[in-house]
Amino acid sequence: MAFSYDNLKLDKGMYQEAGRSFSQVLERQDPSEQYKGTSLEGLDAFQRQLKRFDIKVKGAGSDVVEKFFRTADSAVLFPEYIARSVRQGMEEGDILPHITAAVTRFDGMDYRSITAEAGGDSKQLRHVEEGAAIPATTIQVQSNLVKLRKRGRMLVASYEAVRYQKLDLFSVTLRQIGAHIARAQLEDAVDVLKNGDGNGNAASVFTTAAQGKLTYDDLVDFWAKFDPYEMNALLVSGDVMVKLLKLSELQNPLTGLNFQGTGKLTTPLGANLLRTSVLPAGTAIGLDKRFALEMVQGSDVTVEYDKLIDRQLERAAVTTISGFAKVFKDASRVLEVKK
Repeated sequence: MAFSYDNLKLDKGMYQEAGRSFSQVLERQDPSEQYKGTSLEGLDAFQRQLKRFDIKVKGAGSDVVEKFFRTADSAVLFPEYIARSVRQGMEEGDILPHITAAVTRFDGMDYRSITAEAGGDSKQLRHVEEGAAIPATTIQVQSNLVKLRKRGRMLVASYEAVRYQKLDLFSVTLRQIGAHIARAQLEDAVDVLKNGDGNGNAASVFTTAAQGKLTYDDLVDFWAKFDPYEMNALLVSGDVMVKLLKLSELQNPLTGLNFQGTGKLTTPLGANLLRTSVLPAGTAIGLDKRFALEMVQGSDVTVEYDKLIDRQLERAAVTTISGFAKVFKDASRVLEVKK
């Protein structure tokens, strides 16, 4: 059986199609549906191109960088390989999906989010008498724009320096770049959760009763502040994590066994506990991940494909554009250990 992926003409113009990524352009020209029931089922269009040129990007038998540049067609695949490796690094250990209520794709640099008040008279479904007006909940556009930030790293290397480098090892460097970008995005997200997005929606701050101590009573009181929301995620700094682990109320056998086996702590309050060094010492952020934060993506991971294909590395930027907006003000709150 002849497959169309074997004779596709690849060119760098495939990176320039508006509103579509390179992978999406490839997938349109070589749909995965036509490979159902074949040995190629389960591979996407890009992976089939790697198979076409016999390029192995991982494992003990991975090829060297030079193999991408054996032909003009295979060289076109190199920027997408870099983008995927960086994206993988961003996704490994990324906690943003655990605190983000929605992800919005937006073509631009200034974004205006929406909001509405939760609870109270504006959200109650009151009894409506016959012929009376039905109460309305007003969803408003935020007054101030959410500014998106461009994050990225510059790849600086000559082709001669990396041509014989194994792709498996080269991917490690690219994944590290992705991890740094993900950390920068998390810093932006935490800043918005704490200080708001410029629309007067900074989180309320609560402090512990005793100086330098975090007690179970503090945690319960903090949890109780969330009505009508629920605290289902808890971001904590490293020292707060240690204080939580030392609470006698969290030292039951089941909790200890789960932590020792998986490194995850299940709290009696039912919140997903997430440790991060992005938070300053003595700080925790509780949130209802269903309603607290919106992530706005101006672009996915992009690379300077011209330099990577034509000049074979030298200097090429790997970037992504994103920002964050607060959806409901009281869906996130800050707990600080009194100093």
